[in-house]
Amino acid sequence: MSFTPFDIEVIQSKWEQQVEFNLVESGVHPLRLEELLGFPGGELEVGALLATELNYPHVNGIPALRENIARLYPVASGAAAGIDNVLVTVGASEANNIIMQALMEPGDELLTQTPTYMQLWGMALNTGHTVKTFGLQADAGWALDLEALHNGLSSHTKIIAVCNPNNPTGYIMTEAEMDAVVEAADRVGAWIVADEVYRGAERLREDETPSFYGRYGKVLCLGSLSKAYGLPGLRIGWITGPADAIEALWRRHEYTTVSATILSNKLAALALSPAVRPQLIQRTRDYVRKGFPVLEAWMQEQAGLFSYTPPQASAITFIRYHLDINSTQLMEQLCRETGVFVGAGDAFGMDHYLRIAFGQDKAVLEEAFARISRVLHQLQAA
Repeated sequence: MSFTPFDIEVIQSKWEQQVEFNLVESGVHPLRLEELLGFPGGELEVGALLATELNYPHVNGIPALRENIARLYPVASGAAAGIDNVLVTVGASEANNIIMQALMEPGDELLTQTPTYMQLWGMALNTGHTVKTFGLQADAGWALDLEALHNGLSSHTKIIAVCNPNNPTGYIMTEAEMDAVVEAADRVGAWIVADEVYRGAERLREDETPSFYGRYGKVLCLGSLSKAYGLPGLRIGWITGPADAIEALWRRHEYTTVSATILSNKLAALALSPAVRPQLIQRTRDYVRKGFPVLEAWMQEQAGLFSYTPPQASAITFIRYHLDINSTQLMEQLCRETGVFVGAGDAFGMDHYLRIAFGQDKAVLEEAFARISRVLHQLQAA
């Protein structure tokens, strides 16, 4: 049986522990445990954490955590999310996995946005499903190709998958584009699976990116503590959706990981509490808003080597480079010769692009970019 590897995760598994500067990781610099416990207003004391009995937690997530997640999904018209609309998973990766198990049946098709995080795409191929795509348009500031969206629909479309804010471009859909996705799904009765893990990491706006939750009856929204919160090591994700769908996904969850850990549940509940979450979001935005000018200044110094659209959110941007070298080859050369790890566009189906993360301190970014420059100048002179 043929198997499609998950390319972006393959290269990260290979290189991320071998390099000095990891500019592939798409979140901001992670917090230390003492930082998380030290935020003003937090109700979790070190002593209480140390007194935690290392037992199983609620399999679907402790109530305090699910309540805090549900608060992230207010709905202007209709019912806001409640605790029964939330399932806690081991990262958004498990969420994607069990969604595919629960929804996709023989003959069903996946219609997915590209470029994107390619997990659903690969899982669909590996289970024998047809995958169709609709693109974000590089020559239009990464705007959604609505014609391709509608042309990709069929009576077999079971899932329309979107990532908003987008990985790897940092693009945020307009309200009109979100409405178009809902209209397309409604036309054929498809589910919308919305990866929203970068909500809160906005670069240019103070309000958070709107969610797809509540816009349509068949929506599953994914969140995570990894990207907009700087807590990837907790491995906490979640799905928010209709209560009956959440119940069905819970049954698949029991076959995969059973539960996240009790410590992760407690720390996640603290992170998403009304007192602490705004502080985490501000920390993330500070990294994003201070880091991008460093990246942009460096790109502008490279004399036409790069073309790019600045990201609206997230600590990553997707950059086209104008050199005659494959993106995976360039990525590997940079790892070997400079100790700097950037994402190859091949992992997103787009050669001659790099995904570069900038959610680090200025000194780290400047040293990493200086090292990259030396290799790029050598390639230009060759």
